[in-house]
Amino acid sequence: MIRRGDNFHTRLVNWAKVILPLVALGLLSTLFLISRKVDLTDQLPVANVDLAQRAIDQGVTNPSFAGVASGGEQVSFSAEFVRPDPADRDILLAERAQARLRLNGGGVVDITSQHGTTDQREMTARLDGDVRFETTTGYDIRTDSINTRFSTLYAETPGAITGTGPPGDLNAGRMLLTSDPETGAANLRFTDGVKLIYMPAKPED
Repeated sequence: MIRRGDNFHTRLVNWAKVILPLVALGLLSTLFLISRKVDLTDQLPVANVDLAQRAIDQGVTNPSFAGVASGGEQVSFSAEFVRPDPADRDILLAERAQARLRLNGGGVVDITSQHGTTDQREMTARLDGDVRFETTTGYDIRTDSINTRFSTLYAETPGAITGTGPPGDLNAGRMLLTSDPETGAANLRFTDGVKLIYMPAKPED
């Protein structure tokens, strides 16, 4: 048995199915009418990018990533442009590469270079070309190349370095940054023929 109230409700729902779409269509038409006119002859803005070359390079602009090393140090890496090595997809080739190491004691190490190569399998990176190694403790080191790791605090130069630090001007055949296995503190060592020109601190007036 169907009651009158049920019939009324059914008719109301059926009418709503018809009326509501018509109202929506009317509102949409009004929006088009009151919107500003668009000149279809205007040229669309096109970025000045060599799409064919970008497709070949398969590169990424301004990529960055960050992680935490086994000792708790924060490690980040960024570059202006990165592309995969055609011979090995686990190798990434970077331009204008930068690395930052936030040490547990609060110090920061910034490394910049012209080029970089990262190995995703080994979690390592090699920075080459006008490498600059700066620390918040006052060291400013220059070298041709430096090897780093993302899984642990490690930075080593395979060749000679020149620079300045709190003790003075220095030259060395090798530089190594690691963490003490017992205390976790960062250790910066210079080896292989270290030459230091001691610059005593000037007394304050």
